[in-house]
Amino acid sequence: MAEVLDLDAEVLHTYQADVTAWLADLSDGSPPRRILDLGSGTGTGTFALLERFPEAHATALDVSPQMLHRLRDGACARGLDERVHTVLADLDAPWPSLDPADLAWAASSLHHMADPDHILTEAFRTLRPGGLLAIAEMDFFPRFLSDHLGLGRPGLEARVHAALNEDHGGDLNPALLDAGFTLETKRPFVIDLQHPLPAATGRYAQACLRRLRAHLDGLMDGEDLATLDTLIDSDGPDGVLRRQDLTVRTTRTVWVAKRPQQRPSQ
Repeated sequence: MAEVLDLDAEVLHTYQADVTAWLADLSDGSPPRRILDLGSGTGTGTFALLERFPEAHATALDVSPQMLHRLRDGACARGLDERVHTVLADLDAPWPSLDPADLAWAASSLHHMADPDHILTEAFRTLRPGGLLAIAEMDFFPRFLSDHLGLGRPGLEARVHAALNEDHGGDLNPALLDAGFTLETKRPFVIDLQHPLPAATGRYAQACLRRLRAHLDGLMDGEDLATLDTLIDSDGPDGVLRRQDLTVRTTRTVWVAKRPQQRPSQ
């Protein structure tokens, strides 16, 4: 998972730059000084936000000590160690005491939580009045393959995703309002990368498809699985590491909500 997160940031760096620039526009000339990264993983969101907001400090919260260790190493490598604080925390449990934040960021993490309503309530409590919460969720897992693979299995990738029935979408508006937020805006970011692609695209496709493949036994026929294994593991021209016909297609939706200066009366 850590590899997927880091490769995602490397390949989709223009998406991250677009999102953080949009958040800067929404800050109304008052850039955040204290940022919370909720379910930070390896820190790709933390680093993108600190690059966009050079006066900010970030607190990264995650349940995995390994992820936080990797984040800390990444912060040191980027010269950001004095601007990053890591906190080992299960966000489904009561949160530790935190300083009020100007911006809370949750990227592809809310759908992993057992109780998203609890997360939103705690985020509301932790933000200062007027602070922003930004939630990014992928509408569907990235797609990489042409329908015409040249391996005799057209439509393979569509069948992979149909078998897993992955759906990370949903309407967060009611839950945000119930937590006390006012909805500022919601925006889809359509990602459609064509040739020439970032150098890490093949490794990104391999890591993503390998993660999906781990859940597919018994859900697809043997020929599809064998073809997928060839795509993932082959070092020849049919493998994703060497294919020249890859693309990267996905959509991510970002909600931005505000903690009002005074909580609306119930």
